[in-house]
Amino acid sequence: MPSDATSAIPRFWRDPHLPFIEARSIGDGRKICYTRHSHEEFSIGAITSGRCTYVHEKTRHTVSTGTVVLMNPGEVHACNPIEDEPWSYLMLLYVDPHWLASLQGEGEQGAQPVSATHTQSPALFNGLINLYAQLIDPVGETLAKHEAAVGFFSMMQRSLGSSTALPKTANLRVERVAEYIDAHFMRSIRLGHMCAVASLSEAYLIRAFEQRYHMTPHAYLTNRRVQYAQTLLREGATIAAIAQQSGFSDQAHLQRVFKKHLAATPGQYKV
Repeated sequence: MPSDATSAIPRFWRDPHLPFIEARSIGDGRKICYTRHSHEEFSIGAITSGRCTYVHEKTRHTVSTGTVVLMNPGEVHACNPIEDEPWSYLMLLYVDPHWLASLQGEGEQGAQPVSATHTQSPALFNGLINLYAQLIDPVGETLAKHEAAVGFFSMMQRSLGSSTALPKTANLRVERVAEYIDAHFMRSIRLGHMCAVASLSEAYLIRAFEQRYHMTPHAYLTNRRVQYAQTLLREGATIAAIAQQSGFSDQAHLQRVFKKHLAATPGQYKV
């Protein structure tokens, strides 16, 4: 594993010609810590050395070299070091679920979730390594990269299939609160506002919301703001403007929260 300081700096890759996919890598993850969070996209990553703790919804696993971790959109997760043990991942891809659905032939119905949370399939691990290398190749042609992405994710779906798990139990009052947060996250939201929307007591709302989304209402709100900040960063907005537009109190607040969620600063993510 690289030991220089730059190996601990996350590396991001994006291509405007392939807007449905994004990648990141890090060589030294000993100081990389994530808070529990979720993405609107499908996520997949490969552990390339060492081992780490992988939290997925209510489960906790120790994963090591050769493991591929998978997160469906909206699933709460985090990967963090074990004490000061070295570990690294070469990629974590954020894949647009509508694009993924098009490979499955699902169209507007949306991508079907995968059932596995992690796997040690050599085919998936090596395929992900090869896809990442092809994506970040500065002289690679866009068409070849696009074809490689289609090939890998088609293979992934054939290998893993879709989830047979029962859907999360619906609680219409709690889901109404999530919809309220999604619509108003750019402004200050009080617990009383959410209780009024759901016609629930404070204690019951917090307990039921966490049971449904594996986050408290405040964590869900913060996660939604970070997701929006990511979108604005990809569009080229300034960090100061993003702090105002995404509901953070100031730029310093955005910096702190963003790093907790993505183990990277907004400036690192924007490059």
